[in-house]
Parts: sequence; structure tokens; C-alpha cells
Amino acid sequence: MKTFFLATTAAAALIASAATAQETVRVGIAAEPYPPFTAPDAAGNWVGWEIDIINAVCEAAEMTCEITPTAWDGIIPALVSGRIDAIMASMSITEDRLQTIDFSDPYYNTPTVIVAQNGVEIEPTPEGLAGLILGVQVSTIHQTYAQQYFEGETEIRTYQTQDEANQDLAAGRIDAAQADSLAMEDFLNSEAGACCHLVGAVAHDEAILGSGVGVGLRKGEDDLRERFNAGIAAILENGTYDEITSEYFQTSIYGN
Repeated sequence: MKTFFLATTAAAALIASAATAQETVRVGIAAEPYPPFTAPDAAGNWVGWEIDIINAVCEAAEMTCEITPTAWDGIIPALVSGRIDAIMASMSITEDRLQTIDFSDPYYNTPTVIVAQNGVEIEPTPEGLAGLILGVQVSTIHQTYAQQYFEGETEIRTYQTQDEANQDLAAGRIDAAQADSLAMEDFLNSEAGACCHLVGAVAHDEAILGSGVGVGLRKGEDDLRERFNAGIAAILENGTYDEITSEYFQTSIYGN
């Protein structure tokens, strides 16, 4: 009887341990810095607007979340294979991605812009970029958009990170870069960004650029999606979202 009791107790402990492990939601972020959304600080801790939003959403949804840096070009395979449980990495909700994964409700939505070197006066159009070198981050909606609308007359140069594209822009190795407006705003406000100016937003193509940024989730995980939706709704309702946003940006970034 004692042996049976010990075995039963051990099994129960294993089940409880497994249940606890399952309650931790591994939230994937891009391992490549993407300030002001995500970047490691001097101590190696990840900080930024999106990190604060992840923490706030998980707290509001009463979920224990573990931030898990994952290479951007492998982040969807990591989700599908179960190495992470969700993606919160400024991933736009697009028709192409919806073929593979699901998304929560959007938690921000901002335009895509072109930034050029000072002295390069252009329009953010195929005609305006003709003959120039445009930098974009690889495996992003910006690469897809640039190849769809600009490639041919414009040389498209890809980079593993947006920082690398910005560095080449500042050094004069490319003429312009395309990225999210907030990421480029952070660059333009930096010392290196003094090299450059905002050209403007590209014409929006929702099929490529999406309908906002959401939490990426595996197909069929409706309960988890609803928990994230509830967390997003809660921080929008109680003012936490605006409080966090005001620490990083001067304007609203939700639903623009």
C-alpha cells in the first residue's frame, strides 16, 4: 500500500509539474534587436515598448509568460513546431501568414515609410526610387513590398537586421531604407539618424503590409488566442496601453 501511495504521489507530482510547465507561455520575440520595440540592454535583458506590452498583456490575461528570443527568419517554424507558443515581434497580420498561423486582435498599426539620405529628394513611389539602392530587412513584409513594387528600376539590398540597413544608410552605402514608421522614427532621432530624413509613407497594400500587428499563434489554439485578446482589450481599457506607449512615442500607435 505504501509503495502504491508513493508511486501515486510521484505520478501526481509529475502531472502537476507538467501542468505547471504547460501554463508558461513561451512568447517569441526576434533575436535581432528592433528598437524601440525590443533590444537587449547593457546587462543583456530585453527591454522596449513591445517587451512592456508583452508583460502587461500577460499580466492582464493572468498568464505566466517567458520571453524567448528566436531568429526572425525561423520564428514562424519555431511556433508551428512547438518551440514557442506565441509570437509578439511586430509581426503584421497578412494574408500569406494567415495560411500558416492564426493571429490575435491587432495591438498596434503604423504606416510603412521610406527614409533617405539628406540631399536625396524623392517620392516614396516606384518612379521616385528608380535608379537608387533601397535597403530592407530580410524575410519581412518590407522586403516583399519592395520586391513587388520597386525591384527592377531600384536595386533592393537585404539585411539581417534593420540596424544593419540603418548603418549602411548612415554610411552612404545605400540611398534609402524602408521600414515601419516607428522604427525609423527612433533611428531619425538618434545621432546616426542625423544623416537622413523622412521621405513619406508608401502606398498601402493590405495584402502585403497587413492589417496591423498581432500575436502569432498556432492554428486551432482558440483558447490561447482569446486569452491574448482579453489581455489586449484589458490594457486598452484600463489605460495601461497608453501609459506604456507614452514612455516611447509622442502619438498613438493603435489603429492608425
